[in-house]
Amino acid sequence: MHPYIPHLLEDIAKAHRKDSPQEQESEQSIEEHLEEIERWISEDPPHTFGHFCGLKVEDFPPAGQLSEEDMAIVRKAFDKMMFSWNLDIDLPDELPMSIAYSMTVDTLNQKTAIVNNGFMTFDYCSGAPEECVFKEYCPCLKLIDDIPDDMDMDDEDGELPY
Repeated sequence: MHPYIPHLLEDIAKAHRKDSPQEQESEQSIEEHLEEIERWISEDPPHTFGHFCGLKVEDFPPAGQLSEEDMAIVRKAFDKMMFSWNLDIDLPDELPMSIAYSMTVDTLNQKTAIVNNGFMTFDYCSGAPEECVFKEYCPCLKLIDDIPDDMDMDDEDGELPY
């Protein structure tokens, strides 16, 4: 194990959400709730995940300095910490660990809303494999491969194969 990993795991453990969503919630009228939803829909989040949890990308060694096992250990701790903030990241199962590790750590630089009910997910899927950040690991490639060759994708009245 890389000698820095135990310290990093300690920092990740300290970054867990301190107060539970139930403690933060107060009685809210339906009007206040709808205003909150409207703000969430119409405004970009003002802060990054790192702002909320206190971690910085610079706190994490580059993937090239860690073993697959070290990256897996850090990702597991990081995912658990994200869960405490009602956050998740959606990555393809086939994604190499070095890419998954780097993308997970990069969520610290992503603006996000912290919700008290439900979850927010960092989702990089555009549904278009040709522009996908996951390239050959894009799960949509398999879906496209399953479309029959004789199906006209430009036919607006055509039925979908599923």
